[in-house]
Amino acid sequence: MEKIAIFDFGSQFTQLISRRLREMNFCSVIYPYNKSLDVLDDSVKGVILSGSPFSVRNDNRLNFPVQEVSERFPVLGICYGAQYLTYALGGEVKSSNKREYGHAELQQHSTSRLTQGISNQQVWMSHSDTINKLPDGFTMIANTKDIPVAAFEYTEGKYPIYGIQFHPEVSHTLDGNILLENFAKDICQCKAEWQASRFSDDMIDSLKKQIGDEKVILGLSGGVDSSVAALLIHKAIGNNMTGIFINNGLLRQDEYSEVLDSYKDMGLNVIGIDASEEFLSELKGISDPEQKRKIIGRVFIEVFEREAKRLQNVSFLAQGTIYPDVIESVSVFGPSVTIKSHHNVGGLPEKMGLKLVEPLRMLFKDEVRKVGAYLGLKHSILQRHPFPGPGLAIRILGDLTPEKIKLNQAADQIFIQTLKDEGWYDKVWQAGTILLPVKSVGVMGDERTYEFTVALRAVESVDGMTATWAELPYSLLAKVSNEIINQVKGINRVVYDISTKPPATIEWE
Repeated sequence: MEKIAIFDFGSQFTQLISRRLREMNFCSVIYPYNKSLDVLDDSVKGVILSGSPFSVRNDNRLNFPVQEVSERFPVLGICYGAQYLTYALGGEVKSSNKREYGHAELQQHSTSRLTQGISNQQVWMSHSDTINKLPDGFTMIANTKDIPVAAFEYTEGKYPIYGIQFHPEVSHTLDGNILLENFAKDICQCKAEWQASRFSDDMIDSLKKQIGDEKVILGLSGGVDSSVAALLIHKAIGNNMTGIFINNGLLRQDEYSEVLDSYKDMGLNVIGIDASEEFLSELKGISDPEQKRKIIGRVFIEVFEREAKRLQNVSFLAQGTIYPDVIESVSVFGPSVTIKSHHNVGGLPEKMGLKLVEPLRMLFKDEVRKVGAYLGLKHSILQRHPFPGPGLAIRILGDLTPEKIKLNQAADQIFIQTLKDEGWYDKVWQAGTILLPVKSVGVMGDERTYEFTVALRAVESVDGMTATWAELPYSLLAKVSNEIINQVKGINRVVYDISTKPPATIEWE
């Protein structure tokens, strides 16, 4: 499949470049800036250099073989990418007296294939360096009130070179998609071949060749990623795939039985393992969130390995790894700072002598849902909100007890069901309740109460990397609060979390 290669210099927006191109059906693949150029095969039609928190003026700049790449492909540099093109090809970049951040008005000075069709001049900037002098043969095609060079081009070589100081991938640049489409379609002549249906059919054929007649095990969570992975593998090899769904005692109310029933309706070969007592016994008295996560991860692997060994002649372990997981694992900065540990089946393939199969590793979350819809995945799973692997353990702050788990499950059930009843469930990215280790005085009838507080959390997001709190109607919040306090004995106060990510995280622990 023809593609656009994106080299990542550490920008927080690199994934958005890829997403925007894929939304227009252009295949795009992200590589770290120091990846070998061997990845640039005949399927690559153009190269994009991302932004970066680094400065080309400093000794720790992230270097890239611009000359070699520009002799083989059309190149578009975005922000740092534009500054690095300027620096590497003989121009001059200096520190600006005024950092340009946020909205700016683009003023076009000449007609360019890159900016053709752009009518709205509003763009979004995020840079402190500015281009002072372009390399020989380069032409300025746009500026803003504060910077002399906002976009440039070089068209004298076999392949054109373009640079822009603004970010076309963010929604604040209103005609950004037109610019990216101009580059991919008109300049690079890349075919728009990226489609969920084509991906699904190609992946099923690929899985048949990769797995053959061998057997696969897959850890299922009830979420969209592992469920779509299971469907793809099932369509490729049938009942040679066995899914294992583990109840850790920290699922939502009735979730264990409901998910198992859903998988049976889909014709999948799934084993349900109720290991709730095992998990809760290990978690007794543990309050630290990192310790809770690590215990859950360890016990999950122990249970999964024990159950997997009961199946004979298994050769593959399947995972619902998606593209953001892959990108973050090869961060240009090396291993990322650990904010929260995540439970997975890391280490199991080597330990058990299994080969790994990850059919979704090239897809973003919204693309996974498109594939799931194409495969006929039930709406209840397809649009299911993300749910953390450690489950309610990180939505109950402090130590875990059966009483607290039941309280949170009951409150969460009311919140989620109300969102569904009021038509809001599919409008928010993720929602849930957090049981706080706080008790407060209340009054019910003529009696004094001293009970727990629960926080409601609902966010809007595209991929979970950033999130804003959902502006739910006051009437909905009032209804949820009233029903929780009246129906869940043990909770007498409800609050709503209006924090964004960053600086907060979606989950509280």
